[in-house]
Amino acid sequence: MTPEILAPLAVGVLGLVVGSFLNVCIYRIPRNLSIVSPRSRCTACGHELSWYENLPVVSYAWLRGKCRSCGAPFSMMYPLVELTTAAVFVVGYWRYGASPMLAARLLFACAMIALFVIDLQHKILPNEITLPGVVVGLVLSGLTGPGWISSLIGIAVGAGTLFAIAEAYYQVRGEEGLGMGDVKMLAMIGAFLGWKMVLLTLVLSSMSGSIVGVAILLVKKESLKYALPFGTFLAVGALISAVAGDALLMWYLGFYS
Repeated sequence: MTPEILAPLAVGVLGLVVGSFLNVCIYRIPRNLSIVSPRSRCTACGHELSWYENLPVVSYAWLRGKCRSCGAPFSMMYPLVELTTAAVFVVGYWRYGASPMLAARLLFACAMIALFVIDLQHKILPNEITLPGVVVGLVLSGLTGPGWISSLIGIAVGAGTLFAIAEAYYQVRGEEGLGMGDVKMLAMIGAFLGWKMVLLTLVLSSMSGSIVGVAILLVKKESLKYALPFGTFLAVGALISAVAGDALLMWYLGFYS
């Protein structure tokens, strides 16, 4: 097997393993449980999973998505997170190669995947991820880019923009429209990606959120007050910005040149 095939394959396998750990974080962090111990177990009967029952994707397929002890179904989200993480790792390797930037971007991507699922399931964005993410993003920005100045501006712009929108909505409507979790998450995105990409992320997430919101109104006839987990859209917008943000900005600015 050639190095051109072996290297992405190894990165993909690493992504599957990391995705399995992300599943632990996604389940336990919102419930204030340790991500270190105890070992993974069936949430229905408490059966402790053996190593061969805990292999990413493979075990889910072998067990047909059910607990070997009690037969309770496992969530399809587990293999989806593992496969998504593996795909993101391979795309990151293709985009950045074996470099410090790859490590920084993969760490950022893992946080976005975890926040995407947690917000989708629980409509919360845990401080345990967002606040350390701001610090780590700021530190890494000076080592891998976009630089500390851009990162600091990104933190201010990200947090400040959403906070201003949330405060304005509260003053007009008398109720919260955005949570502080969204503010902290966008500050984290600004720390990792800088001020240009945090603005692009906000545009992409707002557009996608609006499209999905209108679709929900049309299909489900939900109220205009139907709560959309905005963190999920922020995560998608941030991942797109991290990989293709420069190309998207050049494409957009091309209309004015």
